Amino acid sequence: MTGPQIIVLATPVFLLLIGIEYLVGRRRNKNTYRLNDAMNSIGLGIMSQLVGVFVTLLTIGIYTLEYTHLSLWKLPADSVWVWVVGLVFYDFCYYWKHRAGHTVALIWASHVVHHQSEDYNLSTALRQPSSGWLGDWLFYLPMALCGFPPLVFAVVALVDLLYQYWVHTQQIGRLGWFDRWFCAPSNHRVHHAVNDKYLDRNYGGIFLVWDRLFGSFQEEDDAEPCVYGTRGPLRSWNPVWANLHNYADLAHDSWRARNWGDKLRVWFKHPGWRPDDVAAKWPKPAFDIRQVERFDPPMSRAAQGLAAAAFIALLGAAALFLWNAHRLTLPEQAASVAVVVLGLCFVGWLSERKTTAAAPAFLR
Repeated sequence: MTGPQIIVLATPVFLLLIGIEYLVGRRRNKNTYRLNDAMNSIGLGIMSQLVGVFVTLLTIGIYTLEYTHLSLWKLPADSVWVWVVGLVFYDFCYYWKHRAGHTVALIWASHVVHHQSEDYNLSTALRQPSSGWLGDWLFYLPMALCGFPPLVFAVVALVDLLYQYWVHTQQIGRLGWFDRWFCAPSNHRVHHAVNDKYLDRNYGGIFLVWDRLFGSFQEEDDAEPCVYGTRGPLRSWNPVWANLHNYADLAHDSWRARNWGDKLRVWFKHPGWRPDDVAAKWPKPAFDIRQVERFDPPMSRAAQGLAAAAFIALLGAAALFLWNAHRLTLPEQAASVAVVVLGLCFVGWLSERKTTAAAPAFLR
């Protein structure tokens, strides 16, 4: 069974849990869902999986190449300890990859997609970037060098990813001793917050011990509720722009900088850093958490209905494609992905409309 097929089989479980979380929130008068935001988050997850069809073999191939020719030894894939140590080692590598994603502007330009939602719920977990393949694989090469077989790497990576789904919720409170050692909803809410106290904290995927060892742990404080999103808000439901807008900002600042060193530093300094000359000529307002306002353009019921219907159809089309992608030719794969992505852009466009009057008649 292929990786995309595993995701297709897991999708009904993801959606069922989203439905349960929504009902629990409504029952508690603590609903954390908006239709436009949830569709955008899930749609970005769909895009990430579609792109993965083209690039997963590349990243696994690089890992396999290093394992085959450069590994110090070959560990046995039939030993339980290799799998257990492999999962811990993977999570350690993930910690540093994740930390770099918050402290290096170029890597943040990809990871920012996961943080753009101004809501925090299980749909946020599915909100994944489509450009992570550009550099994320670098952080896992130590595993190949140490001889962990590609099969072990691929499986523990999937386990680590699936584990993180359940921590994206506001409906589960503190879990006592579990919060101190493992990534859990409480400390991952901190990770997604833009409050000064919480910013750039709690990077662990499964194990929180890395944050305690390397000084990045922060406990959730009931006296300071988490505010979600980013300090440079997207303010759009377009999934393509969600993936590109931070790269565009970096490119603009790099182009405008007079100093050649600054042109390069823009990409590798901490996110938000700007050359003095660029900041002076093209200033951006300072972040003020008191002025944070969620992006929530009103939608008519007709727009909501059309957007939801189109989204459900696209979800089915994406599942059908991912299940059969290995049987398609490259042009067929590219055409299928283009159709789904254009459809997701249409859903995003509808989500910013007060009415469907501007939509072509055949779409209405």
